[in-house]
Amino acid sequence: MESRVSQYGHNRQTPLLDTVKNPADLRTLEENQLPQLAEELRMDMINAVSRTGGHLGAGLGVVELTVAIHHVFNTPDDKLIWDVGHQCYPHKILTERRDRIGTLRQGGGLSGFTTRKESIYDPFGAAHSSTSISAGLGYAVARDLAGKDNNVISVIGDGSMTAGMAYEAMNNAGAMNSRLIVILNDNDMSIAPPVGALSAYLSRLISAKPYQSMRHMAKEIISKLPPRLETAAKRAEEYARGFLTGGTLFEELGFFYIGPIDGHDFSHLLPVLKNVRDCDYDGPVLIHAVTQKGKGYEPAEKAADKYHGVSKFDVVSGKQEKSQPKAPLYQNVFAKALIAEAREDEKIVAMTAAMPSGTGINLFEEEFPDRTFDVGIAEQHGVTFCAGMACEGYKPYAAIYSTFLQRAYDQVIHDVAIQSLPVRFIIDRAGMVGADGVTHQGSYDLAYLGCIPDMVLMAPSDELELMHMVATSITINDGPSAIRFPRGEATGRMELPERGTVLEIGKGRIVREGKHVAILALGTRLDDCLKAAEKLAARGYTTTVADARFAKPLDVDLIRDLANKHDVLLTVEEGSIGGFSALVANYLANEGFFDKGLKFRPVCMPDAFIDHESPATQLAQAGLDAEGIFNRALAALGQEIARPSSSIA
Repeated sequence: MESRVSQYGHNRQTPLLDTVKNPADLRTLEENQLPQLAEELRMDMINAVSRTGGHLGAGLGVVELTVAIHHVFNTPDDKLIWDVGHQCYPHKILTERRDRIGTLRQGGGLSGFTTRKESIYDPFGAAHSSTSISAGLGYAVARDLAGKDNNVISVIGDGSMTAGMAYEAMNNAGAMNSRLIVILNDNDMSIAPPVGALSAYLSRLISAKPYQSMRHMAKEIISKLPPRLETAAKRAEEYARGFLTGGTLFEELGFFYIGPIDGHDFSHLLPVLKNVRDCDYDGPVLIHAVTQKGKGYEPAEKAADKYHGVSKFDVVSGKQEKSQPKAPLYQNVFAKALIAEAREDEKIVAMTAAMPSGTGINLFEEEFPDRTFDVGIAEQHGVTFCAGMACEGYKPYAAIYSTFLQRAYDQVIHDVAIQSLPVRFIIDRAGMVGADGVTHQGSYDLAYLGCIPDMVLMAPSDELELMHMVATSITINDGPSAIRFPRGEATGRMELPERGTVLEIGKGRIVREGKHVAILALGTRLDDCLKAAEKLAARGYTTTVADARFAKPLDVDLIRDLANKHDVLLTVEEGSIGGFSALVANYLANEGFFDKGLKFRPVCMPDAFIDHESPATQLAQAGLDAEGIFNRALAALGQEIARPSSSIA
């Protein structure tokens, strides 16, 4: 393997792949050429991701499956929908984007996920999990209504099967007669036993026309039987196939189950895919393909995470170019603070939804394994699960990314807030997230949580403040609370204590005193607010900078004082319209401050989606860097603005 990696990594010898510009070219190849194409495709992807970083392991695991699907089906007329999108890099290379694959996740380059605006071969955008079956069913029903006959194929990974939405979709699809092909990419061996020749033979047999014809004839005969015998005969046939193949669960949901088959063996994949393409099923079909995450690249195969997400790396050795962090990660500071509190309070428990390391819960689990719960990609369940624990006097911490918590919004309101249950929400990835782009950008949590009655909503300006807020959240036992913080490194400027100090609920702090402009910051934009204040000072305007700490409840005494003593008041937040600034503006309006001539300017994310870029560039585009804040203050003062050309209106 190492010699091949070296060959492809340095010489890029891909003679067969060079002839394939799109899936139509792929379909002109002979079947015996496909293994070579898959090998070249795998190495081409490794070479590309080694230069850009990104998701690698999942894509390595579906190389053969991707080639087989595009070879058998007539994409893009046949719709191929990928779940999550982590595994779509081989698909992108084969669908007229190979010349741009070196721009993955870079500003102005290819997205790391499927997106409709990028290619006609991406019929549905996906970066969150468990959407492919629902979207595929929508496509299938629309096709039937329009009288068309194209195929719809949804590829979903076994990890995505932990989310309830996938089962809701299967339950709906199983009750309909629309033809939908679902391919379960089982890369964890979490559902099926090992596959082999017998399984492949049975899958070919069951999916083939002779079996389908016999099955149809048997159905005709069964339909003439008395109802009780008809039901018994149907169940006998279903359970017989379930016993042979292990697909009883999917059969019960109304799918015709085929598998498991080896997802890396073209002699298994191609006959089954052709049979499914050519047979007239009267409902949804599920093909169970067993694959290996990281397949074909030894460093990935040996790694615990199978190189799921990587930085730039050396192709031959697999060594990643990871810079040593200069400051602690916010998620790890949260973990440190929670561990310290949990040592003193045995009622503290932690929950994550399939993101233990991304949220810092893995560190908590090392010390408190019996008090840590990973519910899988099931945020809705996870939030209500925490609500149940809170009912019994426990102190649950629900650590969920900002964009993932969106999936559990009903549960936050109905199961937690209305019942005044003290669930503590720890919201990581709040604000800009760089290369992961709009789908993972934590833009909306301030808006969607700030409107909930009695929610205590905090945002630390640095790592010390985060520790204080964790300590504060322990004391909130009469309702829900949330702490939001960004992805990545904290400031690294301060020595952290063993435990945080409890803050007064709803009270901010003055960081810098001035006379002309007041800037009220929420969260980690505080540093840029202070830089903007320095720039204003150079123009002769002194600035008061305050750290709000709390979006709810508002520090109305602080806001009143700032509004009374300054001509201009800015609020600054790394969140969407309708968040912290809206809460402050509502208070100011009701108190009549605008009637007295106060110049108020909300500085928040623009009403637009900001594509993948470096976080610094994204902040500049949003006008949330020091220059953007400075310019907004100048505009309010009636001064000339030097607006950066990269800003988004």
